[in-house]
Amino acid sequence: MRIEALSGWTREQKHVVVASFLGWTLDAFDFFLLVFVLKDIAKEFGTEISNVTLAIFLTLAMRPIGAFLFGRAADRWGRRPTLMVNVLLYSLLEFASGFSPNLTVLIALRALYGVAMGGEWGVGASLTMETIPPKARGFVSGLLQSGYPTGYFLASVVYGGLYEYIGWRGMFFVGVLPALLVLYIRRNVPESPGWEPSDTTHGNTLEVVKSHWRLALYAIVLMTAFNFFSHGTQDLYPTFLQVQHGMSPHETSLILIVLNIGAICGGLTFGAFSERLGRRRTIIIAALLSLLVLPLWAFSESAVYLAIGAFLIQFMVQGAWGVIPVHLNELSPDNARGTFPGFVYQLGNLFASVNATMQADIAKHFDGKYSIALAGVAGTVAVVIAILTFFGKEAKGVVFGRARPTP
Repeated sequence: MRIEALSGWTREQKHVVVASFLGWTLDAFDFFLLVFVLKDIAKEFGTEISNVTLAIFLTLAMRPIGAFLFGRAADRWGRRPTLMVNVLLYSLLEFASGFSPNLTVLIALRALYGVAMGGEWGVGASLTMETIPPKARGFVSGLLQSGYPTGYFLASVVYGGLYEYIGWRGMFFVGVLPALLVLYIRRNVPESPGWEPSDTTHGNTLEVVKSHWRLALYAIVLMTAFNFFSHGTQDLYPTFLQVQHGMSPHETSLILIVLNIGAICGGLTFGAFSERLGRRRTIIIAALLSLLVLPLWAFSESAVYLAIGAFLIQFMVQGAWGVIPVHLNELSPDNARGTFPGFVYQLGNLFASVNATMQADIAKHFDGKYSIALAGVAGTVAVVIAILTFFGKEAKGVVFGRARPTP
């Protein structure tokens, strides 16, 4: 739809987009492998599903630490080497999770994985947005964010095709494969043209946050709502299909593949639209449209209608998300672009990290009706996102770098 935005690109710019897209795709792939096997882990370790969801909670809660550490490293030593270390670390921790002898060790490893996962998004997004032509930002933003549902899609395929042969531990072993991406980055990806070496310190970070505290507070609240929007419609959806509808791994996998095709299409579509409509207006439209498909998504009984609802809800949810990489980078202060977008995003993840446990408890309260928990969270945050975005700032097309004019 926006192929003209990609004309005139250098070879290096294309490699940067590919690497950042794959980094986020494979990060999400590793994260979502867990959500398919919550029931199996609970059975092996003799506990309830709600207890296993603590692993998801800690993964999300630890992501701000990773965003801060890797973000500051990216501002000081460069986006490229930081991204390489980041990808290697989350891959190895995913692999180690498959050896967990008990729930405590698994939860500890998933917390460390959360630190590694927290760094990838901000570093990859800043590297990309500083490298590509400004006219391509909207489309590429949607492309980058579609890496998240693409990772979910790949996890769905692996679950449907391999789970019965490799079990839940084997799912984690497969998660080491993203480490190979480091070789591609090392060979093909240049450093960001918008990065300059700096003596980045903890104090400097606090100064940036202090001088932009209103923007930081707004972005954190917005990203909290956004993370409830995505995790509230994704993390327990496999459990919803397995427990409430009694679906097999194969059926669950097929519906989730459809769900993620919708998410990918939504991210690309609304990301591209944001170049014409503006970032804020596009987010508001996508969020409000999600309300129309909530009943079909959460309360259908047949597999066909559930699949249609899953496609449509994620088209809207990830459509709104498709604008976020460019929107946060355009709002970000120049001297903290390696840190600010990822840090506020992951702080939002921290505050939304209770989602899986909260939804599991709500479902338990309503006799296993996950549909009520899913619809309640998704509907509420869709309205909140629309309101917050309406009162936010539009920064579409702002100039990056030291040449940026002072507002």
